[in-house]
Formats: sequence, C-alpha cells, structure tokens
Amino acid sequence: MFDSDPVFELHRGGKLAVGSTVPLSSREDLSLAYTPGVARVCEAIAESPELVRDYTWVGHAVAVVTDGSAVLGLGNIGPRAALPVMEGKAILFKQFAGVDAVPICLDTQDTDEIVRIVTALAPSFGGINLEDIAAPRCFEIERRLDERLDIPVFHDDQHGTAIVVLAALRNAALLLDRKLEELSIVISGAGAAGVAVARMLLAGGASDLVVCDSRGILHKGRMDLNSEKVALAEVTNARGITGGIADALDGADVLVGVSGGTIDEDAVARMRPGGAIFALANPNPEVHPSVAVRHAAVVATGRSDFPNQINNVLAFPGVFRGALDAHATHITEAMKIAAADAIAAVVADALTPDAIVPSPLDPRVAPAVAAAVAAAASPRKLPAI
Repeated sequence: MFDSDPVFELHRGGKLAVGSTVPLSSREDLSLAYTPGVARVCEAIAESPELVRDYTWVGHAVAVVTDGSAVLGLGNIGPRAALPVMEGKAILFKQFAGVDAVPICLDTQDTDEIVRIVTALAPSFGGINLEDIAAPRCFEIERRLDERLDIPVFHDDQHGTAIVVLAALRNAALLLDRKLEELSIVISGAGAAGVAVARMLLAGGASDLVVCDSRGILHKGRMDLNSEKVALAEVTNARGITGGIADALDGADVLVGVSGGTIDEDAVARMRPGGAIFALANPNPEVHPSVAVRHAAVVATGRSDFPNQINNVLAFPGVFRGALDAHATHITEAMKIAAADAIAAVVADALTPDAIVPSPLDPRVAPAVAAAVAAAASPRKLPAI
C-alpha cells in the first residue's frame, strides 16, 4: 500500500550508505589501505592516541544516538521507529557540514545503560549528538557523558533549539526596536527544549524570563518541581509571579512555545502589542500563526510551510563542524552563543518580519556557524548558569 506514496519511496532502502574515500583497484592499494600497511598506522596511534584524529575518520565523524523515547512529536515510539529520523539527521550533517554521522538507536531506556554503551562506543567518534531522548533523563545522560568523555556531547533537542531561538530573538528585537535585555519573555514548556531555551536566553542577556509547565508558572514556592525545574525556578521569574500561562503572558513582549500544548487566544491577547510569538510545537503550534499575527508583529513556528522556521539544522551541523575543527573536548556556553550570533548575522542586514532567521537551506549558515564555534572553542567548561 506504500508503493504510490512518494515519502515511502524516498525512504526505501534507507537514506544512508557507506562509501570509500581511497582507491581499491590494485594489490598495492589493498596493501596500503589494509594489511600490511594499516598495521603501521595502528602502532602509531597506540603510541600517540591523539593521531586518531588525523589517520581515521574520528576528526569528521559523529554518532547520532537515541533511545526512541521522544521522537519528533510522536513520543516514545522506540528505537526501530526512530531510525528514519536518525538517518535523516545523519544526511543533514553530511549535506550541510561535511560531517559523517552514524545513527545509533539503542534498545534500552535505562540511563545507566545508555551512559555505559555510549561511553564504550565513543572511541570511534569525534562527537556525540544525543537525539530524541525524553526529559528529565536527557539532562542526566548528557551531563554524565559530558563529564566522562573528552569529545563534544550535545543534546540537539535542547541546545540546537535554544541556539536558533536566541538567534531569532536577537533579530526580532532589532526589528521591534527593543533591547533583548529589556524584553519580558514567557516560555511555555519546561521539558528538554524549554529548560535549554531558558538557560540560553539568560546566557544571551535576557533578564525578565518566566517559564511555565503544564501546571503553571515555575516559582520558588512550588513543591511539585523536579530537580531541573527547581534549578530553573531559582534563576527565572524574578518578579515572583504565580498562576497559569495567561497570568505569565499579561504584558509580556515575547512568547516562546516549546510545549506541544494549546494556548488560548484570550491568554495571548494579554501580551503587550507588537511583540513576538514563537510557537514551535510540531505539527500543531501552540498558537496557530493565523491567530498569532493578530497579537504579535513577528511570528515564528517550527514548520516549513510558514515564515521564520526555527529549524535545528541551522545550528547542529555547524556546531559540530566547528567543534571538530577546533579539537574541542566540550560544547561550552560561549560556543553556543557564538553559534546563535553567527546565525543571526547571516540575515541581519536584510531583516523583515517574515525573515528573522535564514532559510534552513541557506549555504552560508553552516560555514559561518562553524567558524564562530571554532573561534569560541575552549577545552575549559564555562560555569553552568
């Protein structure tokens, strides 16, 4: 029944294949690429492990790792059903940044086992891109791997989204003739993306920031928060407001939706006129663009069929390319901010309400991000915000 469906036809046989980078047309080629020549390279790496970057694919290879627990907007569909997404991620790495990526879908959702498996696999790669792992486990998995490994670890659902949101908000603020530092910002959603967006905006200069989850505004008096939300409540909501999303939006300049829920128009109407709404849930934005435009001057979504798509492909290929080129051991806050600034700068001279970020297909983006990330790279981690 799938034969006439172009989506299934495109995916038939998968979207990836292995290709050789060296000739194998003679006995001499074989002796150089494999035995006996390869033994000399093995011995050199055994003596000087850092040579692995130069004489294997490690310098341009990333593992795309998932447990299938939070795939797109489909939820916990498991590792096999997640594989088409991970293959797609891998071809985006290659297309936009020349990074070779291998999809690895793990048949476990146990935090300790995932950390153990990825740690054991790490010598084969120059970086680890965690993908579609549900909160709150994703926070601990990334933290523990980042502590154990001397290669970059990056959960794209958190940090890729956060980088592009910061880039978009920088340009939106320019269009609105407002300063990022003075904007009143509400984030709807306190999962992986919501937490990362909040921390990224704080690192980028925002100060008036309120985060809401499904039970209302995060504040220090709430007793039902997990550890990540407790930490977030400590550094947000400086005014100490309480209540629900409508209370948070009263007089706000910006709404960033990363929740997957629906926000009533009556709540959105309480925002300060002429602000920005980024409704990023897929496929159904928290506020439909046809509604958002009645209450905001700048509207963005996560969808490709509306203007201003907040798409992670603007970030992750260049982030890893820059980190690999710089031999970075970690992705720092400074590198993420540099990536956001580079994305914003690509279109900063030609801003319109319908173009606050580049197209996901803009060939200028990944090289700009890679250069900025490499320049900002440091083997030392910045203090957590």
